Amino acid sequence: MRFTIPADDPCLDGHFPGRPLVPGVVLLERVLEAVEAAHGTQGPLQLPQVKFLHPLLPGEEAEVVLDGAPPAWCFQVRRGDTVLASGQLRAEAGDGR
Repeated sequence: MRFTIPADDPCLDGHFPGRPLVPGVVLLERVLEAVEAAHGTQGPLQLPQVKFLHPLLPGEEAEVVLDGAPPAWCFQVRRGDTVLASGQLRAEAGDGR
């Protein structure tokens, strides 16, 4: 799934004045959207491992790449050949009690 965060997106307010960077939580939101687009709603999800390696700037195109199938995936957020973030995502087992 490809995405771009425009320079006027509210998520950039205060992150950081004079040199805006797309917040890591926004990258993770796009990962969750990619999982739902590919596999439907999964219910509660866990992120047991996440690494942020490089920043994403407003207006740059990035892509979420998933590997795996429910209930567990590995992911990368890439800008071209550069890995911006990587990690693991897992659907919670059981009924959530």
